[in-house]
Amino acid sequence: MSRAWLLPEQIADVLPSQARRVEELRRTLIDRARGYGFELVMPPLVEHLESLLSGTGQELDLKTFKLVDQLSGRTIGLRADTTPQVARIDAHLLNREGVARLAYCGPVLHARADSALASRELLQFGAEVYGHAGLEADLEVIDLALDALGSAGVREVLLDLGDARVLRALLAGAPLGAEHLTDLAQALARKDAAALAGLSGPLATESREGLAALLRLHGGAEVIGAARKQLPARASISRALDDLGWLAEHVQRAHPDVRIGFDLADLSGYAYYSGPRFALYAAGNPAALARGGRYDEVGAVFGRNRPAVGFSLDVRELAAVAPAQPAHAAVRAPWGESAALRSAVRVLREQGHTVVCTLPGHEHEAQEYDCDRELVEVDGRWVLRAL
Repeated sequence: MSRAWLLPEQIADVLPSQARRVEELRRTLIDRARGYGFELVMPPLVEHLESLLSGTGQELDLKTFKLVDQLSGRTIGLRADTTPQVARIDAHLLNREGVARLAYCGPVLHARADSALASRELLQFGAEVYGHAGLEADLEVIDLALDALGSAGVREVLLDLGDARVLRALLAGAPLGAEHLTDLAQALARKDAAALAGLSGPLATESREGLAALLRLHGGAEVIGAARKQLPARASISRALDDLGWLAEHVQRAHPDVRIGFDLADLSGYAYYSGPRFALYAAGNPAALARGGRYDEVGAVFGRNRPAVGFSLDVRELAAVAPAQPAHAAVRAPWGESAALRSAVRVLREQGHTVVCTLPGHEHEAQEYDCDRELVEVDGRWVLRAL
């Protein structure tokens, strides 16, 4: 029997109820970003490979589907992340001197999924601030990310903070190749002490001890104080810890219900981030719903090395973990050729109502919509009546 209808692994259709929720969330998130002054951009799904992968490290390269452009013969890629494209837009198309706030929402495709249960097709929403190096931009991005989860009804949120500068300071001057650095970051993220000890063998004693300390530096507000005692007294580390403390303090004031934690060993996207980074988690969900941080070097390859900070999330994943929503209220109407009936239906739809016309012979079929009213004829006029 033919299985041509089967989809590739970790690719799935989105059926009506979930699709409606995803679309409602997409609109809400874009409106939230607009409320902060972010402008919407729509980069193309495909782009020349060297542009898509510029400054992003090996991880994104492995996730990117690659193919040959039949028109030019050049290798192009299906985007696995939108940030490099937005950096290109900021650098070459907008070319503004001041701050640019840019938001986007569109599909991305991964050749390799993040986990065995993850989808390889995401609807990625993100917001990025270019042109401001101060922590004010980092705070604005975190505020918007928290509002994005709040818009979906997600409660009991954990904000997890870290900073790429800590690892950079510990490895400064170390004669390690890119692959070795990636392995070190992965060992730290896994909290794998044995692997970390083996990988840090060639380093100076102070750096080895600092890396080992990172495995212990996760938890609440006490982490900042412990890090000052256990990590080498280097200016860049001190600045990173100061910045994390400042961000945590201001976030807590504005979002008192959000729990704030620190994990100085979580270096997801180490090759990507250049400063504070964050992840947002919902209670009972082990995977981060949103990730972001500062990546000041993302535009360098495009000839315009501007300060940059942003975050992204998968709208489909957010919709899947958000609280269930009731079926959309609608009006049930009979089908008929009457001009008065058809006019009444059209007027209701123009007013924003959902009107489901019952097609002949299908009067008793279940609908996706929860019809709480019906259109009925009373004394020659079509009026709404509660069900």
